[in-house]
Amino acid sequence: MKCFAALIALAFTLPSFAQSTFHGNNARDGVYQSTGPSKFTGVKWAFKTGAPIVASPVIAGGVIYISSLDTHVYAIDQATGKEKWKFKSALPIASSPAIADGNLFFVSSTGALAALDLATGKPKWVFVADYERRFEAKNLHGYSPKQQTIADAWDIYTSSPAVSNGKVFFGTGDGGVYAVDAATGLLQWKFQTGNVVHGSPAVANGVVYIGGYDSRLYALDAATGQQKWMFQAGLDPAINNQVGFQSSPAVVDGMVYIGSRDAHVYAIDAITGIKKWDYPTSKSWVNTTPAVKDGLVYAGTSDSSRMMALDAKTGRLRFNFETKAYVFSSPALAGNTLYFGSHNGKLYAIDATSGKQLWAFQTDASKADTMKLLNPDGSLNHDSFTSVFGDFQDMYIDFFRFTTIGAIFSSPAVSDGVVYVGSTDGILYALH
Repeated sequence: MKCFAALIALAFTLPSFAQSTFHGNNARDGVYQSTGPSKFTGVKWAFKTGAPIVASPVIAGGVIYISSLDTHVYAIDQATGKEKWKFKSALPIASSPAIADGNLFFVSSTGALAALDLATGKPKWVFVADYERRFEAKNLHGYSPKQQTIADAWDIYTSSPAVSNGKVFFGTGDGGVYAVDAATGLLQWKFQTGNVVHGSPAVANGVVYIGGYDSRLYALDAATGQQKWMFQAGLDPAINNQVGFQSSPAVVDGMVYIGSRDAHVYAIDAITGIKKWDYPTSKSWVNTTPAVKDGLVYAGTSDSSRMMALDAKTGRLRFNFETKAYVFSSPALAGNTLYFGSHNGKLYAIDATSGKQLWAFQTDASKADTMKLLNPDGSLNHDSFTSVFGDFQDMYIDFFRFTTIGAIFSSPAVSDGVVYVGSTDGILYALH
């Protein structure tokens, strides 16, 4: 039995390097095999798009691929930062690409899954989901009018696809989890959840793991779409604030680690769906996809503005790193350095063992607007985020303000000693 258990753990430990995708691999563990810079020497290059970037870059064959809210997917030379090609979609794109078998896949803001030729950017096929929408609810986050259904401005990402065994998996605003044939774009199966699904699926050992705004984490058979198990997280029927999985799961060593808007990080047995532990975060959302390595789970929080390191076996806190601003950017691990961004426009590099800051880079827009929206210590100037209308419109105004200060919603990717990350100033930065 011990040998069998060891084999199971090994199977869940091995990451997928067959393609480039959000958070490094299909296990979504955030671990990059390349080393990154432990000291910051400068900006290698900066590529300007026409609108904020909230999606994350992926890397393959010396090319960086990134999508932007300017409706384009870009292919950028990794060495020079020069554009190789771009593809225009109908609407802004908040999905990170996935690359497999000479194709690039992304999900548009209409809920359409598109396949592009990786070399040219030419479209091959498009699959359209039933419909797309943001998470919405009455009395959302306590905003008025209380009886009006309000779309959530903070539901900013769409699902980033995963590709495995000839299928492309993704979720949509219609509450569906889809499996589409990677070669033809034909539907293989659809699983219906109870609400919007904008998290990105993790795939390991023939199982698709994905959470949604119904506060449920699902394990689905990748071949058939049949449910293996379901885990229910917390609900918040009063104001629908502490509810839903915006994070994506990370699957490591037979466990599924995921953050939730119910202000917890969860560790769930990947086979049984039984909770092993949970860590509460003082009513702060955990929208980041955890990075997991060497017995530690790293996850960022919103209101408490920190990057946490938790013991993977027990859930005990190992260290806290305070950013003084929300963290939606999922951490990336390269060597013993953890990289992540924050809403104050900073990209942090910290020691993954001690939590000590090694360096930080600040985006151009956040430097320009520091006096207006940020305090001298880099924390948010909350006086600049005061109520204007006294209703739900303030939520949209606050989100717009974050897009003007070069906040980092994008999750970094690491390759050959360089960190790549997008910003709401519309720039993809290459940092070394």
